[in-house]
Amino acid sequence: MGTAARLSRANAPRQGIHGGFLHSAERYAHRPAVEVRGTILTYDELRSRAMSLAASLQRATPSGGPPLTAVFAYRSATAYSGVLAALLSGHGYVPLNRTFPPDRTRTMLERSGCRSLIVDGESEPQLEAVLQLAKEPLLILLPERADTRSLRSRWSRHTILGASDLEPAGKFEEKPVLPDSIAYLLFTSGSTGIPKGVMVAHRNVAHLVSFMTARYGISEHDRFSQTFDMTFDLSAFDMFVAWERGACVCCPSEKTLLNPAKFIQDAKLTVWFSVPSVGVFMKRLGALKAGRFPTLRWSLFCGEPLPAEIAESWSSAAPKSVVENLYGPTELTIACCLYRWQEGKSEAECLRGVVPVGYPFAGMDVLVVDEELREVPPGEDGELLMAGPQVALGYWQDPERTATAFVVPPGRNQTYYRTGDRVRRPKETAPMCYVGRLDHQIKIQGHRVELGEVESLLRQEAGVEVAVAVGWPITPSGAGGIEAFVLGNQLEPRAILERLKRKLPAYAVPRRIHLLSELPLNPNGKIDRGQLAKLLADLPQF
Repeated sequence: MGTAARLSRANAPRQGIHGGFLHSAERYAHRPAVEVRGTILTYDELRSRAMSLAASLQRATPSGGPPLTAVFAYRSATAYSGVLAALLSGHGYVPLNRTFPPDRTRTMLERSGCRSLIVDGESEPQLEAVLQLAKEPLLILLPERADTRSLRSRWSRHTILGASDLEPAGKFEEKPVLPDSIAYLLFTSGSTGIPKGVMVAHRNVAHLVSFMTARYGISEHDRFSQTFDMTFDLSAFDMFVAWERGACVCCPSEKTLLNPAKFIQDAKLTVWFSVPSVGVFMKRLGALKAGRFPTLRWSLFCGEPLPAEIAESWSSAAPKSVVENLYGPTELTIACCLYRWQEGKSEAECLRGVVPVGYPFAGMDVLVVDEELREVPPGEDGELLMAGPQVALGYWQDPERTATAFVVPPGRNQTYYRTGDRVRRPKETAPMCYVGRLDHQIKIQGHRVELGEVESLLRQEAGVEVAVAVGWPITPSGAGGIEAFVLGNQLEPRAILERLKRKLPAYAVPRRIHLLSELPLNPNGKIDRGQLAKLLADLPQF
């Protein structure tokens, strides 16, 4: 039996993707499952908290909604117990983020249709804004609040349960989970100005977990970083790969993340996973000194192009670690290709100073195509399409967009996801290399941003017909930020930016808005973004 067949047979969820956690909780009950905010929760403790929340969800969630529970919690014990509780109750989880504007969080909650919401203490102050336009009665679990009387009086149409109101863990009843059930619904930037929800199934995540735990030889002695917020799909890798084998997830605070080198050392991490931008930041600070991270076994990067100089410097700083570059959009479940950095060999395989995205996971199929979705010859550039067990279910309540992105190319008999990424089809055994984006989607600090969404909101808030957003300055990992251009001389850029801050995550808010009397056009009559980039290059930088 081949590797792909073994994985397919092994990764069919029995209890869903949380089954690995439950197994580890039996086997490693008193080992640490998560360290967060100075608190260590053992597998047994985390299981008990999650089961109590899950039993409460099962008892009190209003009927009529989809099998989804929102987790409005940020880098807290409640965030982790909330994710597990949603899964244990038979629901998928929908992560919400208090660092996002409340308007955006409210939109995500409304679009998901969730009837149940788990909230930690630091996210609770935003509930007023988030629940402002709630159309349906909700179940709101506040496991960190003892007294909920004032909240019940304020929001009488909702069911609000505090710590003393929760069901005991023993009341939890295990629910069967189908492989195609939604494990999580993740909202990403949408070109229409409205976040789009990607439905990722249990079978999708199970395939990745099975492949990764075997590849990396994960054990109960490993300690994983959690640099990603839960609204970033890469966070699911840290949780479910670690918990599958009894390892510990180490979640730093926002403040701790400002000094990632100290975090690696103090937490005695063995598995590091971040966007390459963190490595760039550390190198600029002089933090990648030779031999500095002796505890690391694996150093993984994903979310944006990895500069070769960062891979090289990191290898020196973590001499006992293997460095791998992972690739994969949310629609292909976290990561689906990888490349192992090998000193003395990899330098020659890089393209324009960027580490290759490498080779597909076992069971995943690669197709590099032209505009007609026909496969291009080896050595040519084209759009990357991928098929296999990690292809997501599609976009939440958006069959038209799903049909556009998830396609069956000519002469093929399975569904491929169109990544929108340009890659170079490799010759023979060479690795696949990333070339760029087909559209105007960019990466900022590892976050995917649709410039069309920014432009849509710019037009709305500025009251203009034409607005252009440009990723700038261009960096090896994507873009350092966004610069915006609008037609008109009577506008107030500062006021527009303040309004945008209420609707966009901080990383997607333009740094500046430039007022122009006309926009440059190319020979086809389209806005010439290249000319706008030249204009930016001549302006003073921050």
